[in-house]
Amino acid sequence: MFQNDKFMFKNFSIVPRWVIFLIDIGATLFSFLLAIAIRQNLTLIGTDWAHVINSIGLLLIINTLVFNGIKTYSGIVRYTGLQDAVRIAVSILASSLMLFLINAISSAAKSQFILSTSILIVYTSFSFLLLMSYRVLVKFLFAYAKNYKMKKKSVVIFGAADTGVATQRVLENNGASNINILAFVDDDKKKTKKNLNGIQVIRFEEFAKLVALQPVDELIIASFTMPTKRKNELVDFCLDHDIKVLSVPPYSKWAEGKFSSNQLQTIKIEDLLERDPIVINNNQIRSQIKGKRVLVTGAAGSIGSEIVRQLIPYAPEMIIMCDQAETPLHNIELELQERGTRVNCISFLADITNEKRIEGLFENFKPHYVYHAAAYKHVPMMELCPTEAVRNNVIGTKIVSDLAVKYQAERFVMISTDKAVNPTNVMGASKRMAEIYVQGLSSEKDIVTKFITTRFGNVLGSNGSVINRFKEQIEKGGPLTVTHPNITRYFMTIPEACQLVLEAGSMGNGGEIFVFDMGQPVAIADLAKKMIRLYGMIPNIDINITYSGLRPGEKLYEELLNDAENTLATYHDKILIAKVREVELTSINESFNDLRLLVTSASKVSNEMELVGKMKELVPEFISNNSIFERLDPSLQTKILDMTGGGGVGTSKAN
Repeated sequence: MFQNDKFMFKNFSIVPRWVIFLIDIGATLFSFLLAIAIRQNLTLIGTDWAHVINSIGLLLIINTLVFNGIKTYSGIVRYTGLQDAVRIAVSILASSLMLFLINAISSAAKSQFILSTSILIVYTSFSFLLLMSYRVLVKFLFAYAKNYKMKKKSVVIFGAADTGVATQRVLENNGASNINILAFVDDDKKKTKKNLNGIQVIRFEEFAKLVALQPVDELIIASFTMPTKRKNELVDFCLDHDIKVLSVPPYSKWAEGKFSSNQLQTIKIEDLLERDPIVINNNQIRSQIKGKRVLVTGAAGSIGSEIVRQLIPYAPEMIIMCDQAETPLHNIELELQERGTRVNCISFLADITNEKRIEGLFENFKPHYVYHAAAYKHVPMMELCPTEAVRNNVIGTKIVSDLAVKYQAERFVMISTDKAVNPTNVMGASKRMAEIYVQGLSSEKDIVTKFITTRFGNVLGSNGSVINRFKEQIEKGGPLTVTHPNITRYFMTIPEACQLVLEAGSMGNGGEIFVFDMGQPVAIADLAKKMIRLYGMIPNIDINITYSGLRPGEKLYEELLNDAENTLATYHDKILIAKVREVELTSINESFNDLRLLVTSASKVSNEMELVGKMKELVPEFISNNSIFERLDPSLQTKILDMTGGGGVGTSKAN
């Protein structure tokens, strides 16, 4: 019968509506006759058939009008749901109320259309039950036929709380899921060895024993409070035993407070890299931002756009979104329009190195706060294009920060990077130079603007991030390219990083470089292996991992300067202050003017060599790695040591 289920369902046409309508009418007619039979103790002796026929005629007319008006036949029977049940209930009640009304009128007029109240009550009950019963039966038969030869899926739910119970109900109420819930798993000792809706609650140790005794296909994580470390342990165990790991979406993504089985999502690598939620001082940020005009440069980028999103709840007067990328800027504008935000968000298309254009922005809007996120960030590309790195990251920052001073912005928050610490590449050195300049501005007593720098590592899901790259490579069948077997990186989610940017920006007094606690570094090779396993494949069997060698300017290990020797604590345990050498604006300006001249003339490789050499003089700790600019380092070492006495301008070492 079910030998070719797919073919059957593919070619099974939906029953015409008029057929469903006739079945519904027939069901109500049967219910009416059954009600009469029950009223007469299941005997038809003495039945006034003329009266019955007249009553049936009246019933058919009323039900035809009601069913047609409410359209009880409109739903597809095999997909019957709550809406269909409500529609049927309303139609039966409407029909019965009309019959009760006619009955009352007939009784008052002593007409022949007098029906027993008990008959009408029985008719109403039976009609609803019969109309729903045959629909549910059809739905069950279709589900049974569809899953007839499918393997029964063994599922375990982690989390024996409200979310876990909701997950159980969703799975059991979904006729097409074909699953068998084996157990709930929970770390709470008070819940274990108890039954929840007929299903036993066990501890993780017992779950491991269960896996050894019988196959488990899926583990569904139905807990939003599980620590990341615990989640990683659980996922690693499941991956080692070929168990697929799914997770329940957060409450915010539930439709009307409920979720369906198709919303269950495969656990993502981002979920395993997250840390405990960050607590920030929302009141302090709100008191500073509310009613203010805020400029965000690089507003179309990963960090800039998230800063815009997080600023909106603090009710600024205006957010000026500045970026040179037209399409991404248009996209964030459309996103905000769709969200219906009340904050006035203005798109300003401009290159931060276009001084006249940026001054027009400051002159027109006079922002109180500036969040400077505009920057070139890709290390290998900036190693090939040092002129552009300096033009954008250094000169662009100088232009924006100078204008912030000129138009007396209250605060200027610069987004820097961990690559600015002991840089080995042009990009990192350019960001360190930008840090040096805004530090120099902070040292000036007559400047009212408070300059604050924030420094953090890689963010999950940002444009061009390694995780996005790995996803693309896996979906193409591999291989995954890792530069070096021992390379490690720090990771932070974009919302988490932007939360800390806002917090640091609010707490800074001017001149600080805030360093974020990035947690433990992650080995990229291990990250690649885990991502492959999360896709249900085996590393170096299903998908290969290849090592391409360090790229120009790339480090094996990133530095954050977050050790106790070189940092100071703040009131926030995730934010530290880096101890850096103080700098003077006068000397910096002279060097930056030289840089600007070199940028305008750096059309040849020899000129770029001179430009990078100047960068190394300004940032003595800038020692190139795996780069053509390594040849500059030996010749500069003696000169730098003589000039700085072993230190340097803006060095990351403590005094």
